[in-house]
Amino acid sequence: MPPPDERPRRGAAAIRAGLTRRARLRYESRAVTEHRNPAPTVDVVILLPGDRVVLVERRNPPTGWAIPGGFVDEGEPIEAAAIREAKEETGLDVRLEELLYVYSDPRRDPRKHTLSAVFVGRAGGEPVGGDDAAQARAFRWDALPAPLAFDHAEILADARRYLLTGARPRP
Repeated sequence: MPPPDERPRRGAAAIRAGLTRRARLRYESRAVTEHRNPAPTVDVVILLPGDRVVLVERRNPPTGWAIPGGFVDEGEPIEAAAIREAKEETGLDVRLEELLYVYSDPRRDPRKHTLSAVFVGRAGGEPVGGDDAAQARAFRWDALPAPLAFDHAEILADARRYLLTGARPRP
């Protein structure tokens, strides 16, 4: 027989220890059926020669200009998703250089709560819109279009600050 501290607790002893079946099931139920996660997304701040950045004009709502990106497919690493989304929306072969930051404000996407791993990458050539991008264009940093979708004005400001100073966004 195990020593008294290692014996399973039952009845009043279990209630005092907080180990009732009901408490255990409530915890398991919440973890399995009630937990909702944000959708994982990626965005790539694509840098082109001539101090230019690539943006896409969204074909679908919410409309506006956006950093190329999209949803991560199940089983897909985020780096692969970033490269795939950049290629689909811009036609460019992007080389990822840095993970800038993860943006997760629940208000960043009006469709649903998302979190976005934002990369900085480089490419050559000129972008061509594809997939759900009506068009893709390269812009000088001092001539970005409006309106910018989602929280992309903030992300582009953070990316520019990082490129100029090395200072990353802080939590």
